[in-house]
Amino acid sequence: MNPYFLGIDIGATKSHALIADAQGRAIGFGECGPGSHEVVGYDGLRAALHAVTDAALASAGLVKADIAGAGFGIAGYDWPGDAAPHHEVIASLELSAPYALVNDTIIGLVAGATEGWGVGVVSGTGSNCWGRDRQGREGRMTGGGEMFAEYAGGGDLVGKAVQAVALAWGRRGPQTRLTEAFMKLTGATDALDLLEGLYRGRYTLSSANAPLVFQVAAEGDAVAQEVIHWAGRELGSLAIGVIRQLGFEALDVEIVQIGSLYNGSPIMGETMLATIHEVAPGARAVRLTAPPVVGGVLLGMEKAGVDYPQLRQTLIKTTAALVK
Repeated sequence: MNPYFLGIDIGATKSHALIADAQGRAIGFGECGPGSHEVVGYDGLRAALHAVTDAALASAGLVKADIAGAGFGIAGYDWPGDAAPHHEVIASLELSAPYALVNDTIIGLVAGATEGWGVGVVSGTGSNCWGRDRQGREGRMTGGGEMFAEYAGGGDLVGKAVQAVALAWGRRGPQTRLTEAFMKLTGATDALDLLEGLYRGRYTLSSANAPLVFQVAAEGDAVAQEVIHWAGRELGSLAIGVIRQLGFEALDVEIVQIGSLYNGSPIMGETMLATIHEVAPGARAVRLTAPPVVGGVLLGMEKAGVDYPQLRQTLIKTTAALVK
């Protein structure tokens, strides 16, 4: 019997399932909405997991017994205490195959890294950083955000830009075109109205407004540019922590850049890598372009004892043809 491998990517906004054969060819795909327990609870996670798995199996013309290995990357799987309820939900699928359960950053890393190891740094709505060595040992940040001094996703970037506006208003920092840009966006009458409105909740800025910060920076505003440099340094700091945990300092380690914020400006990624080079001079950046669910399939292959790095490019290419 030809073995098949299942990858699952459960996210806070959408969820994907992908099935590939033993030659690395993607043959089945399924998708649905959010599945992270932090968004929809464990019942919602269970529903999303079943929905995407059933859709991918139907797409491939397979049944669960055909699956030889599976990899689950789940957003919100952050703490040791999360393990038992997540394994319970996965058990409800009644797969007979061995499987890997990881934070969704790991499947992005495995999808983007040439040999499946390195450091993955997420910068999208939020930020996170996990790493994996050649033996599968993991290093990590908490994923706890500002509470644990872990930055910089889109919300952090906008928050830092708002601080720059406040510093400019109070004459504690240089003037910036961010003030005018945020006033125009919110309809504020002046800088003080903007700050009062944000404080009182009349105006709202979020991670969705990060492109405006990048736009002002691209127009030459030095303060907005420094905000982006700050984000790059913070992301570099996350990677440095994981590099130290896994002993990657002297290695030519791949740093996989995961998430939409890297599209905003090359300044951020360049600053991140320069920061990392202070500790790991051989590190090199790799931009994730494949769907992260590819990494779930590769982890499923690994659990089944398949030498998957040689199949990675075939899987990426055939997934692109399957997932329009």
